[in-house]
Amino acid sequence: MAKDTAPKKINIVNRRASHEYAFLAKYDAGIMLQGTEIKSIRDGNVNMQDGFCLFHTDGSLWVHNLTIAKYTEGTYNNHEPMRERKLLLTKRELKQLAGKNQEQGLTIVPLRMFVNDRGFAKLEIALAKGKKLYDKREDLKAKDQKREMDRARDY
Repeated sequence: MAKDTAPKKINIVNRRASHEYAFLAKYDAGIMLQGTEIKSIRDGNVNMQDGFCLFHTDGSLWVHNLTIAKYTEGTYNNHEPMRERKLLLTKRELKQLAGKNQEQGLTIVPLRMFVNDRGFAKLEIALAKGKKLYDKREDLKAKDQKREMDRARDY
């Protein structure tokens, strides 16, 4: 029998980010990976709950607290799970993010990790502003109302 060669879609989402932040702008960035990291991503072993992005002194953008678990089939050459990873963006995008990131209360958070058609791992990041408690309550109310409307429509 032939083995199914169609690659499965990798789409790892940071659901906590949409609850904690309001997004102002979104960008797709490439990631510099080492060794077995891509295999672990394809297995879906990524945790980005506490992830955030910072600019280094040379102007490059790095993602911190993004955990890519060790590959189970890896040997002594396995990667470090919690290391910082460089994000690959165009110069124009980096300048835009650096300028807006200086504003009070704005941060850059990872939203979603996916593998594109060419097999490269990408990270969707967003320039975000932290929500207040009452904003979170309003979002939960709107979500509950939408759910009730959908249930009523189904019956």
